[in-house]
Amino acid sequence: MRKLILAPLALAALALATPALAVEKGDWTFSVGAHVVAPKSGNGSLAGGALDADVGDDWRPTITAEYFLTDRLGLEILAALPFEHDIRLNGANAGSTKHLPPTVSLQYHFRNDSKVTPFLGAGVNYTVFFEEETRGPLAGTELSLDSSWGLAGHAGVDIEVGSNKWLRIDARYIDIDTDVKVDGAAVGTVNIDPMVYGAAFVWSF
Repeated sequence: MRKLILAPLALAALALATPALAVEKGDWTFSVGAHVVAPKSGNGSLAGGALDADVGDDWRPTITAEYFLTDRLGLEILAALPFEHDIRLNGANAGSTKHLPPTVSLQYHFRNDSKVTPFLGAGVNYTVFFEEETRGPLAGTELSLDSSWGLAGHAGVDIEVGSNKWLRIDARYIDIDTDVKVDGAAVGTVNIDPMVYGAAFVWSF
C-alpha cells in the first residue's frame, strides 16, 4: 500500500521539478505590440554635399509570427502598419515618406527554468517607400525613394505573464539605405539605419 501511495507522489514531484517547455518544435507564437523606428542622427548628404538630410522618428502598431524549427530556434516575420517619417534638409522641413519594413529573422531563445527568456536573432529586411510628399525647399518637385534590402539584428527578453503568454521587450537594428531622386534625377543616398524599440504581447498555441 505504501508503494502504491509513494509512486504517484514521486511522479508528481518529478513533474514539478522538471520545467515544462512552453514552446516546442512545430509551435507558433504571435505578437501584437508597438514600436518606434528611430533613424540614426545625420542620414547623409545630397546634391553633392549641398544638403544634409535628417529623417525623423515614428511609431506604429506591429505584429510578428514565429515558427519554431526546434525547441529553441525559431523563424520570425515582422510586419507593421506603414511608418511615416518627416524629411529635413539643412534643418528645413522638406517632405515626408511612408514605408513598410517586413523583416525575416532566425532567432535563438535561451530557454531555462526562469520566467524571463532572452533571445537573439539575425535576418534580412526589405523596405519599400511610398507616398512621398514634398514641401519647403522641395515644394513643387517629385521625390522618389528606392526600395532597400539590408541585414537586421534583433535582441530582447520574453517575460512570462501567464500560461503560454509573455510580455516582450525588444530592440532591432536594421540596415536601410535608399537612393533618392528629385524630378527623376539622382541626388544621392540616404542612410536611415534605424534602431527599432518597443514592446509586445506574445502568445503561443
